[in-house]
Order: sequence, then structure tokens, then C-alpha cells
Amino acid sequence: MHERSATSGETTIGVLLMAYGGPTSLDQIPAYLADVREGRPPSAELLKEMTHRYAAIGGRSPILELTEAQARGIERELNREAAPGVRYRAYAGMRHWHPYIREVMPRIIEDGVDRLVAAVMAPHYSRMSVGRYMQRVDEAISALDASLPVLQVESWKDEPAFIEAIIQRINQALERFDEAERDEVYILFTAHSLPERILQWNDPYPDELKTSVEAVVKQLQPKHSSFAFQSQGATADPWLGPSVEETLEKLAAGGVRNLLLVPIGFVCDHVEVLYDVDIEHRAQAESLGIRLERTASLNDDPLLCRALADAVRRTLAHAAIAGPSGPATTQS
Repeated sequence: MHERSATSGETTIGVLLMAYGGPTSLDQIPAYLADVREGRPPSAELLKEMTHRYAAIGGRSPILELTEAQARGIERELNREAAPGVRYRAYAGMRHWHPYIREVMPRIIEDGVDRLVAAVMAPHYSRMSVGRYMQRVDEAISALDASLPVLQVESWKDEPAFIEAIIQRINQALERFDEAERDEVYILFTAHSLPERILQWNDPYPDELKTSVEAVVKQLQPKHSSFAFQSQGATADPWLGPSVEETLEKLAAGGVRNLLLVPIGFVCDHVEVLYDVDIEHRAQAESLGIRLERTASLNDDPLLCRALADAVRRTLAHAAIAGPSGPATTQS
């Protein structure tokens, strides 16, 4: 066990960046899907479909290396403006594949982290999705019988650097269209759908998304824009809508011919972007006579790293103001 950083007079603040996870080879897909399904093996149909999807994007998910790149960038940004005697160390942990959050936690403890800030690499809070990540953090710490103060970045939907990054990506993508057409390009913002039942407990997810989209639209002021949900799950339960599929049908019927899709709910390339958008939605759009382009994913863009660093700093500052008994100190 490494000595705690306090023995050297230095405070180490850990930052755990959590993402969904994904298989890094096709032969891992059955085990990955079983993990997502809480131990239930996938049906033959689901396994075939998901194998097809991952094969179509190169046979693997890039989410781990992209999250690790984001962690390096966020760590650099935090340490660039760290207070004297404070050092930040960032880690990447996955919810549904290696390295699992529980696999990363021993290293965090061994590195002598004095306080941990946990953040999900999804800007918009939902108790159903983001809440489950924090459960994994609590379980991992409990399994190690460790004592580690944990702060949570609940949401970073309106961090100025995040909004600025999205606007930059939109402006870059619009340059792919002829200059005479750019003002008329329809901008469609998207995010991952969740089951409709989240509305029964007033989950903030839809309002979180609305806040981000409105912040971008206020600055960009496009002529035509709207929002749709994508990547609905393969269950019989109703999911939040409108869906991208029905939205594309409606836009085509209304005469839209040029569309820029902005997956504002996703911050790096993975199957929901590389397959659902780049292959499925683009093919549907083409069949409807619509040219569909997509904004490039933020991945480890410096503005994305700054947005998360700012969110971490804000969380720490709020905890300092609240004090040891305040509401923002620990999650357990």
C-alpha cells in the first residue's frame, strides 16, 4: 500500500471519469451483453444484431481509449491551475466492461487519493443512468472497506466550455455544405433515449437536455432546429420520443433536404454514434432524399477537457463552502 499523500504535505484529489464501456473485440460481445443485462445471456437475435453493429464500426468499441484520453486531458487541465500543494490524478472506469469501476478503485486507494470526485462522461443527469454509476462507486469503496470522501459531479450540461465546444463543432460541420445552403441547413440535436417511466418520478433528464440545446441555440441562432431521441433500447417498454426515425420522416415530408445531426448527449465516438447515426440514420435520411451530416465527436477536445475540469473545480468549491456536513461532501 502506498503512503497517503498527506504524509508529504501534498493533497491528492482523484478524479474518476466513468463511461458505459464496450467490447474491444467481437468475441467479447456475449459477455459484455450479459453484463449489460445484469447476468442474463442475450438472445441469439440480439447477439447477432450487436455483433453486426460492432463489426460494421471496426470490430470493437473505441470508448475506453477515448475516455482514457479524456482523463489525461482533464488531469492536465486541472493540474495547470492547481493550488499549491494540490495534485490531481484522473482515472477511467467503465460501468459495463473492463476496467470496471470496481477494478479501478484499488489503484485509486493505493495511489493515496485524499478525496475523490466522480463524474460520468455524460453531461445530462438522470437518476436512472448517472445514478447507477454512483452506486458502483459506493459498492467498490465498500468492498475494499476503505474510507474515502467522494464528491459527485451530477451534471455539467451548461458548462460554458461544453456549450462553446458544441458550437465550434456545428460551425465546422456547416462548412461541408455549400455556402449558399448553410443558412437553410436543418440542425437536429439528439441524445440517448430512456424509458418513459422516468417521467413518473420527475427525472430531470429531459430538462437537462433542453437546457443544453437552448444554450447552443441562443448563441448560434439557427433558422431551423429541433430535438429528437435516438438509440432506444430493445424492450417492449415505451421510450422517450420523438425518435430520430420519425423526425426524419416528418422533416422529409416538410421539404428538408440538408440536415446536420448534433448528438449533444454523447461526448465521444462509440456504437451509438458510429453505427446508429453514421450508418442507420444516414441510410434512412438518404432514402428520404435528405443529405445528413454529423458534427465530429468532442472526444478529448481541449474545450471538453476544460468543461470537465471546471465542473470538478465547481464541485470542490461547493463542498468547501458547504462544509463537512453539507450536502455536497460525500455520496454514500
